[in-house]
Amino acid sequence: MTTAPDLAQEAQWKRWRAIADLYHACFTGLILTVVTRRGTADAAEFVFRVFRRQQQERFLPGLRKLGIHHLPPAVAAAQYHYLSNWIGGVHVEYMYESDTKAWIRYPPPRWIWKGTAICGVPGEVSRAMLRGWHANNGAALGDLRLGFVCTKQSVDGQDGLEGYYHLYDHPLELDQRLVFARHLEAPLFDAKTAPALPVASWPRPRLEKAYRNYAMEYVRTAAPVMVQLFGPEDAGYLLHLTGKLIGMQYFDEVAAALATTRGGAREFASFLNALLVAQDDAAEMTQSEGTFEIRQQSWKLMDDIADYHRACAKVLEGLFEGLAAGCGRHIGVQMRTAVGGRPPLVWTIE
Repeated sequence: MTTAPDLAQEAQWKRWRAIADLYHACFTGLILTVVTRRGTADAAEFVFRVFRRQQQERFLPGLRKLGIHHLPPAVAAAQYHYLSNWIGGVHVEYMYESDTKAWIRYPPPRWIWKGTAICGVPGEVSRAMLRGWHANNGAALGDLRLGFVCTKQSVDGQDGLEGYYHLYDHPLELDQRLVFARHLEAPLFDAKTAPALPVASWPRPRLEKAYRNYAMEYVRTAAPVMVQLFGPEDAGYLLHLTGKLIGMQYFDEVAAALATTRGGAREFASFLNALLVAQDDAAEMTQSEGTFEIRQQSWKLMDDIADYHRACAKVLEGLFEGLAAGCGRHIGVQMRTAVGGRPPLVWTIE
């Protein structure tokens, strides 16, 4: 028999997953916006910097968190991609060949290029992801003999992104740490021999929250990277535009998970308040003569970012404007921030 606490927990997880889908779409959208507005070269540099930044921040702590830091470099690197992506809902396969060679494969459909988005991603942009992260794992581990050999790329029309970590018998130069061998193919995946997370330390509530945070982390990384790369004015425009486009497309999906509906300012204020709670931000709502004000006391997503710039908030402003347009016509949303674009963020809805 399902109890009330069980139902409440399931509803919470449903809300978290809706937030994950929204931020997942926002990150993919940011890449496509740069491709279409600034071109392939800028998009590749943007993706490279996003994934290199995440790799530098997450890889070594993640190895310890997953309990695989003691494994041989090639095996540890491959298992990290398998387990960390599994937590985020990304379908990945892992195939051990030896202590010096271990495969990973991202079969279709690709998480990062969800749906039709894959048709707008140039091969150079996908390769930039590998340059940013996979090619740098050896350097992060302090073993420059470790490189990544890519054998397939989905965006080039092949049946997945795959390759293997290989520990060579000599240190690799920078341009040797990512190479391509399109004539090779990964062995078949056997789920019975794949690593698994320890259930005791990864219960379902922790996994559900990690699933939400996995997608949100990409936007947390991408916004400051975009500002540093393109400057506050151009980045602010790209962040705002992408947020608005994604918000307009995703209102119905998120509203269903938050148990809210389309309507006017009142309905949108309720929706926005519920959304902020679902992403762990404290919020207070007040009303005065048809105008609603939500005071967002925290923006945990952007906490502790050393190079945070007020232009980063443009992605949230655009996202909420787009969601308002999806909720109903002529719903005005205005944002005020504290000094430097930091919380509290005050949203006026009328």
